[in-house]
Amino acid sequence: MPDACGGLRMKLLVYGLNYAPELIGVATYTREMCEWLAARGHTVKVVTSYPYYPNWKIAPPYRASRYSREHLNGVDLIRCPIYVPSVPSGTGRMLHHLSFAASSGPVMAGLATRFRPDVLMAIAPSLLVAPTALASARLAHARSWLHVQDFEVESAFQLGILSGSRLRRGAERAEAGMLKRFDRISTISPRMVARLAAKQIPEERLVEFRNWVDTAVIRPRSGETFRSKLGLSPDAVVALYSGSMALKQGLECLVDAARALRHVRPELVFVLCGQGAMRDRLAHLAGDVDNIRFLDLQPQELLPDLLAAADIHLLPQRAEVADLVLPSKLAPMLASGRPIVAMAAEGTQLAAEVQGAGLVIKPGDTQGFMDALARLAQDPALRGELGRRGRAAAEARWDGQAILGRLEARLMALAEQSAQPAPSAAAELELENLSDAPSAIPVRERGMTRSLECSGVSNH
Repeated sequence: MPDACGGLRMKLLVYGLNYAPELIGVATYTREMCEWLAARGHTVKVVTSYPYYPNWKIAPPYRASRYSREHLNGVDLIRCPIYVPSVPSGTGRMLHHLSFAASSGPVMAGLATRFRPDVLMAIAPSLLVAPTALASARLAHARSWLHVQDFEVESAFQLGILSGSRLRRGAERAEAGMLKRFDRISTISPRMVARLAAKQIPEERLVEFRNWVDTAVIRPRSGETFRSKLGLSPDAVVALYSGSMALKQGLECLVDAARALRHVRPELVFVLCGQGAMRDRLAHLAGDVDNIRFLDLQPQELLPDLLAAADIHLLPQRAEVADLVLPSKLAPMLASGRPIVAMAAEGTQLAAEVQGAGLVIKPGDTQGFMDALARLAQDPALRGELGRRGRAAAEARWDGQAILGRLEARLMALAEQSAQPAPSAAAELELENLSDAPSAIPVRERGMTRSLECSGVSNH
């Protein structure tokens, strides 16, 4: 594989709802992927929207009602208007996704034909961008790639966000039909790859592209500085949940466990760090339980210290979403060298990943969850051993440099297959009239270009 200096470079267009400066979830991995590839010398452009997750409010100083451009860490962005519901109900979520699909469609068509990427990668959620992604890839004679972070259609019905057997059958048929049209489809775990295969996706199109962690940044270290900021005593055993507070996590069990264990294991302190639709409900349920601390999401630069402040990581998950998602927070937990107590059914991907690095409890088994916490709270040697195994797993299976390097090789191989003919002048003229959205980007030579000199490109 040629390196970034003097080797082949591709042009990649990424299309997805979530991007920086959101601090958790899909946005962080999309940003890191784009910046890593840009640092390798590839030209990366992104069509996205405005940061709103997990608070379901547009983050200042952004405004959701207009188009805008940004250049962040080597990546060009176009942000498109979006509707963000104050209460993310089923209908509100659908309108949310539809609004982005509608506002971004003309931008994608215009940008695809002017930028003429080698590969167009769409990120799901939201799957509603898939038709536009396919159409834009065809207009640009580019290869299409869909990356599935979670199976949002099945999750929505499993969690009761959407309902109705007829609606479900129709949605799943439409999803399967759309998936089959992409040149490559990736997802984040072996069992999720198997779920794609069950939808009759040809095996040669499927790719495991798991989420990752920078093991040089997230590593075992002392957490005393962060613990002292929280006013915790040196003897406290900190059980940390950090991430989105949404319906699929089943976080109510953490409040139940804290209430039941506050007198049995008084040294155990629960720290719940994050935001989301469930945050206010959790705070209400916690009431005056004095061994729970709520924190807002911490800036990215404080994440290593936050994770290091934990003695135990908490990873609850509802049974209904088993193998429809794999929590993005798992890799940093493993890399931090702290044991995990996870709720996962036997045989699921989450259970397999945590096995040996923590204790796995059946979803909904609050008593089992409490027993696991109590066991780890009183056994520092076991915590240390499980943490060391987790760190070893992170280095072996979740290292960002290795995962992104494999992705780059696959993208380059796909880019080399890109059709070369440029769209006609008449087609470009027609697309210019689709919208006055800010899609005008100078036309560049079609296809991958070979670098003539190295201008400080870093291998990151």
